[in-house]
Amino acid sequence: MSTSRSSFYERVWHVVAKIPVGRVATYGDIAEYVGTRAAARTVGWAMNAAVGSDLPCHRVVNRNGELTGARFFETPTVMEERLRSEEVAFDTDGSVVMDTHRWVPAEHLPPARDFLDDGLEDA
Repeated sequence: MSTSRSSFYERVWHVVAKIPVGRVATYGDIAEYVGTRAAARTVGWAMNAAVGSDLPCHRVVNRNGELTGARFFETPTVMEERLRSEEVAFDTDGSVVMDTHRWVPAEHLPPARDFLDDGLEDA
């Protein structure tokens, strides 16, 4: 993994670690917070690389609340099972009810330049 990709992944993982139980964040919201909204797909790659770790990767969904990362878990149902165990609600299409459960890093964390720089120094 390149140094720049590794650094980006670490920034993503630092944010994902802060997503509260019962809430979800989107790939795009995380990408925007760590530097560029256009990197939403790279946030997905960072999540794939972290599946099986202690990070709450199951709390990261696409902008429509769809569990697009589910296939990277132990089984395709694990992501939904974990979210349901945290009382995350789903609509009839199987997507997270985003109006209720969406957590936007920029609205809940300090400015990224402070939060990410300080947090990564402590890591």
